[in-house]
Amino acid sequence: MEPGTGMDTMWLAALAAGALVFIAVLFFWFKGRKMPGAHVFRASRLSRGNLLLPAQMGVRPTSVVHYKPEVAGGREHSMHIAHVASVLIDRNLFFSDVLIESSGGTSPVRCHGHRKADAVEMKRLIEQYQSEYYRGQHHGQ
Repeated sequence: MEPGTGMDTMWLAALAAGALVFIAVLFFWFKGRKMPGAHVFRASRLSRGNLLLPAQMGVRPTSVVHYKPEVAGGREHSMHIAHVASVLIDRNLFFSDVLIESSGGTSPVRCHGHRKADAVEMKRLIEQYQSEYYRGQHHGQ
């Protein structure tokens, strides 16, 4: 047996393990990056269910989009701004949960682990966009 062979094998194993950890971190960072848009709110990685792949909520003038990345692909739930019936903010000790109910009978959008200020801003934007939507619809008739 050559001297140092065991040490070389250990270094190679450590290097391979380090490379795997780096690839995993890079993969989860890439999957958790912010979706495009001006008003996108990402849940904290410190909240339940968001450690590796944090959920995101996008509020747009015409819709609310909840995006939950998954290891392979992701799940996106979109609701037209006119179909938002109510927005419930459940403020906990550290984070807030947001529940957006639909007037169309579809399942509500639930998003856990947002900063309290982000949850309040989501609600404010939804109400603003709804007002603008109905104001424009009323004047168009």
